[in-house]
Amino acid sequence: MKAAPVWTCERSVDVDVPAAFAWRYMTDVRNWNDPPAEFELGGPFANGARGTTRMPDRPPMSWTIAEVDRGAGYTIVGDGFLENVSLNVRWRFEPVSDGRTRLTQRLELSGANAPAHVEAIRAAFEPNLEPGMRRIANLMVGAMARGDGSVERPDAGGLT
Repeated sequence: MKAAPVWTCERSVDVDVPAAFAWRYMTDVRNWNDPPAEFELGGPFANGARGTTRMPDRPPMSWTIAEVDRGAGYTIVGDGFLENVSLNVRWRFEPVSDGRTRLTQRLELSGANAPAHVEAIRAAFEPNLEPGMRRIANLMVGAMARGDGSVERPDAGGLT
């Protein structure tokens, strides 16, 4: 039986793109824009795929795509950044209308050592989750306006 999380945080934002576009955009790891973090996925965006997050002056953090509900949501489990601690990140894509989607991101912290890290995780994520999602929503709108699902690379004069 899975233990209940010791901390959760959930935020939603609406974005003026169709749900299918939001899904394609967010399942292309090249679009994960959260400097200075860099993200890498070792294979297709599917259950069991392993990924890595790299941050300056920190060891790489591993994660796994634990659940994919095609077109509707996915869950990523970060299990390599703290001993006996798991951070689950669940994204949901809910159509509000034909051209508008509600993005919801839910974070859950669990594991034997999780209680010792709640305050640091809370301080890192709670004030930044919604503004980060709004930034992603704006990038999505820009990508749709350009007619693609990816963000321009810095050497092309765009955002990463």
